[in-house]
Amino acid sequence: MRTVVLTQLRTHAARLIASTLAVVIAVAFVVATLVLNETSRSTVLETVGARYVAAAAVVSAPYDRPFTDDDVTALAGVGSVGAVAPSYETGVQASVPGRSGSQYLMVESVADAPQLRWQELTTGRLPQGTGEVAVSDRARAEVGDVLTVSSYDDEGEETTAEATVTGIVDLRGDPEAGLYGRGFVTEDQARAWQAPEPLEVRIAAGPGFSADQVRADLAAAAPAEAVVRSGEEQAEKAAAAMMGDSTALAGVLLVFGTVAVVVAGLVIANTFAVLLAQRTRELALLRCVGATARQVRRSVLGEALATGLVASALGVALGIGLAAGVSALVGSNSAIPLSGVAVPLYAVLAGLGVGTVVTVLAAFAPARAATKVAPLAALRPVDTAPLRSRPGVLRLVLGLLMVVPGVLLLAAGVLTASVYVGLLGGVLSFLGVVLLAQRAIPPVVAAAGRLAGRFGGVPARLAAGNATRNPRRTAATATALLIGVTLTSAFVVGAASTKATAQAGLEAEFPTDVLVRSYDADLPASLNRTLLDVDGVQRTAGVIGGDVTGPDGEPAYVEAVDPAEAGAVLRSTDKIDLPSTGVAVLPEWAAETWSVQDGAPVTFTADGRTVTLQAKVTGFEQGVLVEPDALRSLLPDAGTSQLWLLLDDGDPDGQVSTVDAVTDAVAEADPEAQVTGVVTQRDQLNEVLDILLLVVTGLLGVAVVIALIGVGNTLALSVVERRQENGLLRALGLTRGQLRGLLAWEAVLVAGVAAVLGVLIGGAYGLTGVASVLGNQGEIVLDVPWLQVAAIVVVATLAGLLASVLPARRAARTSPVAAIAA
Repeated sequence: MRTVVLTQLRTHAARLIASTLAVVIAVAFVVATLVLNETSRSTVLETVGARYVAAAAVVSAPYDRPFTDDDVTALAGVGSVGAVAPSYETGVQASVPGRSGSQYLMVESVADAPQLRWQELTTGRLPQGTGEVAVSDRARAEVGDVLTVSSYDDEGEETTAEATVTGIVDLRGDPEAGLYGRGFVTEDQARAWQAPEPLEVRIAAGPGFSADQVRADLAAAAPAEAVVRSGEEQAEKAAAAMMGDSTALAGVLLVFGTVAVVVAGLVIANTFAVLLAQRTRELALLRCVGATARQVRRSVLGEALATGLVASALGVALGIGLAAGVSALVGSNSAIPLSGVAVPLYAVLAGLGVGTVVTVLAAFAPARAATKVAPLAALRPVDTAPLRSRPGVLRLVLGLLMVVPGVLLLAAGVLTASVYVGLLGGVLSFLGVVLLAQRAIPPVVAAAGRLAGRFGGVPARLAAGNATRNPRRTAATATALLIGVTLTSAFVVGAASTKATAQAGLEAEFPTDVLVRSYDADLPASLNRTLLDVDGVQRTAGVIGGDVTGPDGEPAYVEAVDPAEAGAVLRSTDKIDLPSTGVAVLPEWAAETWSVQDGAPVTFTADGRTVTLQAKVTGFEQGVLVEPDALRSLLPDAGTSQLWLLLDDGDPDGQVSTVDAVTDAVAEADPEAQVTGVVTQRDQLNEVLDILLLVVTGLLGVAVVIALIGVGNTLALSVVERRQENGLLRALGLTRGQLRGLLAWEAVLVAGVAAVLGVLIGGAYGLTGVASVLGNQGEIVLDVPWLQVAAIVVVATLAGLLASVLPARRAARTSPVAAIAA
């Protein structure tokens, strides 16, 4: 039988194209998702966690105190330690030649040890001594510029120094790169600019020592309550803190990838059913010449195994190629670029295993049916079993047994935010829907056919009659497209909801577009009007602040903002509590310090004035907030401590230019003020999301192709089964054009019904899938893009019509005599 299998593969290779394409597409989808997820993970670690990945260990200071010089010396003295790099950070004001005013510069130290330096340079070099600084692009300085740097000691005394720019550090990929300028100096220079004691120390292993040994030695030598992590662990922690759960979108993709694999399996089963229907006589003749049922079954499974192996290998290659193409496309344009392609071994093995196993399993039922082909089957047609037959009842029972627990598991996945529970429920319920489609779809198609028969003439009425007369065939044709439309709709709705949820999260995390603040003095009163005149600034809200005496008799800093004014500026108020009349919003730390319960009175005093407000305790990280009138009753001359800016909606580059203009205007009016362009970070993170979801949108073609393959397969099978019926209709006077119209109408009716049902089912899967994957991320925003959903219905109907062209052409070209005699 091995010779028979190889001969069949050589002779009828074209027949297996549908199965091969389905496997290739499904495997490529899964492999591309796994490769892109691994690539994005490694890229984020290389960018956001770049400073840590080369370290053998990172020691974080105890929560109640930073490291002292003695602590650093003790860590450096551990025998397995090769070098240490304490992280000194501080903020300074820097004046750039040719620019008015000064700008805020976040300064951090460069490691003395070369093996612990992580900075990549666009041009120039890193600083080698005091009086030198390397800066990021955001500082808008050039190599050779001499910056005038102002820093402040603990007493608030200002110290001014000059520093020459020696290099430009490339921070592409760091979402915080656009917030403010960054400076990199030696450890001695950072301390000279009043950098506080470090909170972490990066450590390199000594010659001959492993990273595990270094961490074990440091765990014993580090101060009590200090935390020792590996460099990769610290990098992952930093990446998670910056970007959140980086696996969430990959989880969404893999959920859909699993459905794509199931879809491919169903298409493969349909394909083999078509092949066996076309080879009925051939299989019967094999039985006539002595082949056993077992040998016939092994030959069919052998074809499936060979097809699965070859298609899976092609799918793996296509998936890696797709990931490489996306990486190359995104590499130079993304806020977090994809660097190269990381191809994990598990992605390759998963692709090969999934494709091969699914192909063999999908071919098992057709192979089993092939063993029942008797030799006499070559001489007579075989009628299909009615729906009320034993197999039909079994499908109904199995369908209900899958749909009911599947829906319950979907609900449990949503309620518990468990993607695995939701995935199991989705696959189980989807298989149940496919089994029940044989009962549910024909009546709906028949109803639609009666409506179409009123204006579609004889072909439309015949097509409607076919839907009622052979419900099994109608259901098989509709199910193929139902699968594709369901997958497509789930993608579209899931992607839209994922993006809407992520955007809402970003706006909640970064509600202001631009934040202007002063830590040591009030902002100039005229600055608000100046910023409103800047092109691109739509609206501003001022925050006043001042020192008062809290309920415990200790000084407290209180700020005030008008809630109506702030609400018009903030992109979101989901993570900030604004005050209302007679209410003071207290963060939890303040409520605990003052022993004030939610709803209880809280009293503030200043200069003999007193105001009592009702406390509202919030779990958000914010300061004490009251209404302006309440604060001015204590401090009539309270000045502006912050300005919140809302920018015009537009392209990210235009908003960055607006932030630069705001920075220049603030620097000229108040050189000590700090400008934080939060909108740039939000836009960069949004850009990453758009690119990743663009990948999802590109993969929507997968479902369309699979649907076309499936519909083409079932219509081809329909033509094979109805060969004599079509010949009889031709003999009774039906023209070739009318026969083609009959099959076209049938395809349109079935495709239209399948499209509508698929959109409803797919939309439900998309929403529940997002709720299962992102449920633990916070509030979920469900979004249904109605225009795209309508387009899916139209495209699916046209796809069904297109899939009917070749089978209808084949049926029309067969003469009535040849068809009846078959």
